[in-house]
Amino acid sequence: MTKKITLLENILRAHAPLLVAYSGGVDSACLLAAAHRVLGEKVVGVIADSPSLPRRALQEALEVAAGFGATVEVVATQEFEDDRYLVNPPNRCYFCKAELFTRMDQIARDRGFSAIAYGENADDPAHLRPGSQAAAEFAVLAPLKQAGLTKSEVRELSRAWGLPTADAPAQPCLSSRIPHGTPVTREAIALVERGEEFVRSLGFRIFRVRYLDGVAAGARVQVAPDEMAALSERRGILEEGLRRAGFGFVEIDPLGYRSGV
Repeated sequence: MTKKITLLENILRAHAPLLVAYSGGVDSACLLAAAHRVLGEKVVGVIADSPSLPRRALQEALEVAAGFGATVEVVATQEFEDDRYLVNPPNRCYFCKAELFTRMDQIARDRGFSAIAYGENADDPAHLRPGSQAAAEFAVLAPLKQAGLTKSEVRELSRAWGLPTADAPAQPCLSSRIPHGTPVTREAIALVERGEEFVRSLGFRIFRVRYLDGVAAGARVQVAPDEMAALSERRGILEEGLRRAGFGFVEIDPLGYRSGV
């Protein structure tokens, strides 16, 4: 770990001043914190604000960065104006990341930043991540990956630095709740956000509210296996609350939450 951290610091120093694509997740928070520790005011985080980012997540991301003193700028992205994104193909994330990197590239050119970086780690399979393709096209650095830091090591480092994201679960954008091929709409995104806020209010920590298209939009609820017992106890309240949020019907996934499903 010591060698990897030293390598990470050297990579960051070699590319100052630096822009960091920041989402508030485990990896990007660790990267921004590392860059701030090494570069101080010579690093700025950029967070993409779009309908697919929950309002809660945006606020929490800004609070996390403020907690370790990093500067973060909020940039409104326009992927919801791109039909290639809205039709929701399997590589939807490519168009989202390309939009963000386009904005960041312009900021870098206008303000003299040397490079752009994002939080891919050494465990992330680049060939399976459309965002990695966009990063390659825009020559975006992946310092955590370059330093050989795995996901567990990123969490370990975050814990050592006291970052509140150290043990945070993965939280991809709201568009990921809509099955590929089902159009992404602002209405569907807003419905999912309301639904997940309600599920969170019941005390669940790791879960998804999947959007089901139909005459009446439905919800497929997945919670972590170790929270299934609590779900059984509160099923009636959960289903009623989701209907009040705007879902026409509610399904409970008996297998619980599984990554990528």
